[in-house]
Amino acid sequence: MRFTVSSLVSNGPDPVSGVRRTPHEKLHNVIDQAVTAEQLGYEGYGVGERHGAPFLSPAPPVLLGAIAARTSTIRLFTTVTVLSILDPVRVAEDYAMLDQLSGGRLELIIGKGNDPRHFGLFGLPEERQWDALAENYGLLRRLWREEKVSWQGSTRPPLTEVTTAPRPLQSPIPVWHGSATSRQSTDLAARHGDPLFSANSFHPMAKYKALVDHYRERWEHYGRDPKDARVGTGFGGLFVARRSQDAVEGYRPYWEAMYNSDAGRHNNSPFATLEDALEHGSALVGSPQQVIDKIHRYHLAFGNEVVGIGVDALTEDLQHEQLEVFAAEVAPVIRKEIPDPLPAA
Repeated sequence: MRFTVSSLVSNGPDPVSGVRRTPHEKLHNVIDQAVTAEQLGYEGYGVGERHGAPFLSPAPPVLLGAIAARTSTIRLFTTVTVLSILDPVRVAEDYAMLDQLSGGRLELIIGKGNDPRHFGLFGLPEERQWDALAENYGLLRRLWREEKVSWQGSTRPPLTEVTTAPRPLQSPIPVWHGSATSRQSTDLAARHGDPLFSANSFHPMAKYKALVDHYRERWEHYGRDPKDARVGTGFGGLFVARRSQDAVEGYRPYWEAMYNSDAGRHNNSPFATLEDALEHGSALVGSPQQVIDKIHRYHLAFGNEVVGIGVDALTEDLQHEQLEVFAAEVAPVIRKEIPDPLPAA
């Protein structure tokens, strides 16, 4: 099993102290968090893409470039790149540049995005989001694999014998597909033979498992070997303490703030209480053994090879503490009990 940390660079007021960091402070906190993650042995660090408050992450390649300059081994992820609203030529250029600067450490996770505000902001009718995602990804794949690309479609002007520069250092850059709501994303991943990353943040396991199962079904439908399908799994929160009661009460104000946010309301989470969310959802809150047991339950259901966690909701001192506790008391046990099937990076 591999472990990644990710951030959406949410910069709302802290639910306990009421303090809000300046954008400069928050952005540098994220960079420091990535450095800490590398030092603690996490395999990946991701930055999401959002276009509007309270998030400060409209340009993941810029922030990941700063992280690349401060790190040397950790893989760099986008969680996610909202490819439905972006120009594939610009994406090909920006992220190939990042791949070169980072020494070939980049992995894209693409998706249509979780925030409905970006469709109007970038002039994309929401009903076209899936068609735009599929078309833009088809072009991006060609731009990274071919030279002198000629192309015509509906999402941008035609191209005639275009070769983007720089070329990616990796051949090609790995691309995952973010999955949270629709079979269209799981089918797109399977069609292209790409790995899937399941979000799992706001609903019970069964909803997301159905999408992972569909991905595996479509993988075989397209004639691929089942053993080659790869899945990553996100977990919606982290708070580990020796006593489970301390973990639950420590996490409670952060959970309440998240589920009462615009994002929480938009995702129509069925969880009425934190206890309900912990019993039926993915948040890793409890004693080390409880967290280990939950990761095992999700692995049994999803067959995932990557675990993604986030600590953005917590204060900065708690972020560091939780990453340390997880790295010391949870990750080593899981790595031993669920060996990593992926080749070394």
